[in-house]
Amino acid sequence: MVRSNRRYGGIVVAGLVLAGCAVGPDFEVPPAPAGAGYGADTLSASTASAPGAAGAAQKFATGKDIPGDWWTLFRSRHLNGLIEQALKANPGLQAAQAALRQAKETVQAQAGTLLPTVDANGSVTRQQFSLANFGQHGPPLIFNLFQTTVNVAYSPDVFGGKRRQLESAQAQADYQRFQLEASYLTLTSNVVAAAIQEASLRGQIEATEDIIKAEIQQLRVVRTQFDAGSALRTDVLAQESQLAQTEATLPALQKQLSQQRHVLMALTGRFPNQDRGEKFMLATLRLPTDLPVSLPSRLVEQRPDVRAAQEQLHQASAQIGVAVANLLPQINLTADYGTTALSAAQMFTPNAIVWSGAAGVAQPLFHGGTLIHQERAAVAGYEMAEAQFRNTVVLAFQNVADALRALQDDVRILAAQERAVRVAVESFDLSRIQYQEGTITYLTLLNAQRSYEQARLSLVQAQAARFADTVALFQALGGGWWNRSDVIVDDRPAPSLIDIVTGAR
Repeated sequence: MVRSNRRYGGIVVAGLVLAGCAVGPDFEVPPAPAGAGYGADTLSASTASAPGAAGAAQKFATGKDIPGDWWTLFRSRHLNGLIEQALKANPGLQAAQAALRQAKETVQAQAGTLLPTVDANGSVTRQQFSLANFGQHGPPLIFNLFQTTVNVAYSPDVFGGKRRQLESAQAQADYQRFQLEASYLTLTSNVVAAAIQEASLRGQIEATEDIIKAEIQQLRVVRTQFDAGSALRTDVLAQESQLAQTEATLPALQKQLSQQRHVLMALTGRFPNQDRGEKFMLATLRLPTDLPVSLPSRLVEQRPDVRAAQEQLHQASAQIGVAVANLLPQINLTADYGTTALSAAQMFTPNAIVWSGAAGVAQPLFHGGTLIHQERAAVAGYEMAEAQFRNTVVLAFQNVADALRALQDDVRILAAQERAVRVAVESFDLSRIQYQEGTITYLTLLNAQRSYEQARLSLVQAQAARFADTVALFQALGGGWWNRSDVIVDDRPAPSLIDIVTGAR
């Protein structure tokens, strides 16, 4: 066995000597863009703060690493449970996992093309032969023919076309790996965002129900004053109209809430009728206050979509080498060894042994321009992939800049909405007193009431925006997939010829 392994090792080494070079460009990982940043303004150390719920200041820790389970920072047991189930049962994620396995097997299959092929053949033929074929007379001859052969064929990868094809397959596998990481990130971000949207809708529904109660109470007051002759019938109708309009918004919010629950069920691989009743409220979610901000030089390494675009560029680079190799001579070596006998007993005798060996070379001369245009197409494909890579990098920086800007503005919007609610409450309370005293018209009271109702709903939306934009920042920075412990990824490179022959992998 040791001698056999050495023999095959010698064949492999010889093959590597023959295949010592690979035509086409050697891929180099694009460097991080020089001078790229997240905005013209210097990032402050923290956001401002606002009174009330979700008003805490958020600190930006530049250069701090991102936890792989970043969603746990929201301190929600139900949210953690939903994400755990989504990672196990989401069909889209399972499809991405299968795509990666398929790509890895394709790499293994392509690696096999670097080695000789060995095929065993066997046949038994019973044949009648006429002497007339040789111009003779006599009865036909009937005989049996037994044949066994082992065929060995090998095409030395002299110019590296096969190795470039293997490189392309490995780049495709790496692309699928980062597509899988992007699927993980998108799924977890969508689950958190859907939970926050549900919490926002529940908050808006609660505010609307409070508003309806206040409007019903106000309607009773207006009717009492109308009965006493101190209010007009138009005042009663205006209040009834306002109540009807507010009540009409409640079913729309409840519809959105039901649809949002359906979204969460689909993300976790459940059907709509499998809702287990997890409820999300803004009050039960904790706003993360310490936010990591990756250095711009690290962003291209952390974003799975950027890494996927990089592997597409790598694949396009390898395809140039494949196209160039197709223009060069192709060498083929074949050998057959076997036996041919008229009876089974004679098959393995020395006189039955047959063998042959052949070597051939083929140089493309004229293919109607196909090969040269394939090379040009490969070059154009590389240029397209390179432009797409740069565009992906630009969008990645834009995403981070948008999220950082939003987080700094959200708290100011929230503070303004808090002030607006306080002012609207005071104005509405004062207007009700003044209306009962007859010092203002009902139209003034109605305007104050509408301002109060709009301020209540806007406050809930401003609170939810801080949570949603925090999720957007974690997603824009890559989500810490490199720190995940629940995802096992095979980072090993494509197998070499020695690995394949010796069974080292």
